[in-house]
Amino acid sequence: MAAEKILLAAKQSEKMGAMDFCIVISAKGPTPRIFKKVLEAVDLLRENTGLKIGCSLGDLKEEQAYELKEHGVWRYNHNLETCRSYFPNVCTTHSYDDRLRTAYLVKEAGMNLCCGGILGLGESTSQRFELAFELRDLGPSWVPINFINPRPGTPFEKLATVPALEAVKTIAIFRLILPDKILMTAGGREVTLRDMQAMGILAGANAMILGNYLTTPGRSPEEDLKMLDDLEMPIRRDVN
Repeated sequence: MAAEKILLAAKQSEKMGAMDFCIVISAKGPTPRIFKKVLEAVDLLRENTGLKIGCSLGDLKEEQAYELKEHGVWRYNHNLETCRSYFPNVCTTHSYDDRLRTAYLVKEAGMNLCCGGILGLGESTSQRFELAFELRDLGPSWVPINFINPRPGTPFEKLATVPALEAVKTIAIFRLILPDKILMTAGGREVTLRDMQAMGILAGANAMILGNYLTTPGRSPEEDLKMLDDLEMPIRRDVN
């Protein structure tokens, strides 16, 4: 996407009350050309908005992590996806330890780490909580909880979505295991929680990713903001 289009989307998000804006690519890691374009977009957004800028670019090299920090990127998303014991069933192009390496590099460079996973990939209930304890040991500031939204043509296309009440209970247990973290309901929340999205917030989630995702649409920000109004939960705007 051209930097000007990214800026337009960021300004629209800012008007909606978003706290930060995340630039995301779909790749194992950024090529030099893509990385340069990301930095250009980061600079443009910092000059023209009051948003905090996050990135999710896959595996990072050490110099890339420090360069992102120098350009003012405050948060980096790099999910573990699932727990160590189940990871080989989900990904074969790299290892669980590869993901940990980038996560620790992000913290070392001085950025806030945003790190969570996807629930419903075929893992057991105990493996979901295994992931929560692994995240506790890793110590991210933000933990996005994604739910499988099976995509046609992928190895997971025939998986069932996580039952809504089970998802709510899982959010509550993640809150107990990660009492001081910001838990975000993220991708797949619309198709999993459906009319129970407010219960996900009441169960322990205290942030949401608004808008569309990489390959699937989310619901409109207006709907999410109306839900927060109904819950009498104000939007926090001073997160450091």
